[in-house]
Amino acid sequence: MIAEIIAAGSEMLTPYRQDTNSLFLTGVLNDLGVQVAFKTIVGDSIEHLTGAARIALSRADIVIFSGGLGPTEDDLTREAASAALNLPLHRSDALLESLAKRFAARNIPMPPNNSKQADVLQGATVLDNKYGSAAGQYLDTTIFHSDQPSVRRIVILLPGPPKELKPLFTEQVVPILATSLPPRFLAKRMLRMALIPESTVDNRTAPIYKQYPDVETTILAHTGEIQLHFLSAKPSLAEAQARVDELTGKIEAEMEDAIYSSHGESLEDIVLLNLGIRHLTLSAAESCTGGLLSERLTAIAGSSRYFLGGAVVYSDALKTTFAGVPPETIATYGPVSAETARALAEGIRTRTGSSLGISITGIAGPTPGTGADAHKPIGLVYIALASATSTEVKEINITGDRERVRFWASQHALELIRRSIL
Repeated sequence: MIAEIIAAGSEMLTPYRQDTNSLFLTGVLNDLGVQVAFKTIVGDSIEHLTGAARIALSRADIVIFSGGLGPTEDDLTREAASAALNLPLHRSDALLESLAKRFAARNIPMPPNNSKQADVLQGATVLDNKYGSAAGQYLDTTIFHSDQPSVRRIVILLPGPPKELKPLFTEQVVPILATSLPPRFLAKRMLRMALIPESTVDNRTAPIYKQYPDVETTILAHTGEIQLHFLSAKPSLAEAQARVDELTGKIEAEMEDAIYSSHGESLEDIVLLNLGIRHLTLSAAESCTGGLLSERLTAIAGSSRYFLGGAVVYSDALKTTFAGVPPETIATYGPVSAETARALAEGIRTRTGSSLGISITGIAGPTPGTGADAHKPIGLVYIALASATSTEVKEINITGDRERVRFWASQHALELIRRSIL
């Protein structure tokens, strides 16, 4: 079965509010074996909301509305659902009494417009809202068409505030869905690859994943990495997982060590894991990234066992003081150079006593370098990795703003470490 979520509210069509409810609902529905195929945000217009509801009812087995159940003129979800389903609304005496008691308990007169919150779709079950005045509704109905077979539709109306929607859906809707839906289980996997073009990944993997039409494959490009998401729905979890694992196994065989994670782990997770497996320690000397690499590594619990620390060597003087870079190296080649990067990596490794030393030096922008680096382009970065026996230096050119240059530099550094210790 597939679902569609309709978020009602003009505020979510502005830059100031986001629809977070749909993320929560999607996760819970997936656990029930329901795939969310559509998400729609609609402003406070009865015409637009009714139109969106009719479209949703034509293509989704489960239609969930969030928001628009308040007492004001722009709360139109009940009315739109009624029009789309061609079902009347009736005012529930029990719900009206409950609303009156809620206001009385707070010594507040109930405004007349709150009465509309007692309007219920014909045949719907009222869902009690313990944390607000907007009750939810659950309707399992059959829609008849003169020229098409009748179809079953589940329609759910939920309040908009997350603190009301989440407990109501979890406590009241999930138990109903769990017993009324056919058995269906979703299996998921994610493969992650760093510093490889999306088109390259798709060119190599499409001939494989196209052989598995029962596994939904999605390629997502994130900053500095590509993610391959796999999703399969089957009557049993074992069957769904077997299909996903079979496909990911073939993708892994094709992409080999370009894949750094096969179960969603981050690149820094994998770097620390590989350091631990090989009983290695790491230190870092960072210039243009200003400690970003160290921050990413130390965000992982337990990283201190393998990452000893290091230094942010932003000035030329501290490159010498903290990492032992000869002043003549900086004067001759510039702070952004292969020679300085090499000296930084070797120097920080020696100073800290770590197995490996990583260094990053570059021109992050937006202004160009100075002195010996004045002729070098913004985005030029050198990364070096030193061990007891050798030092590898990598030159890269990163496009984009300062934030992008700094993050990509840290990503390149992590990938250099991972590939080197493999």
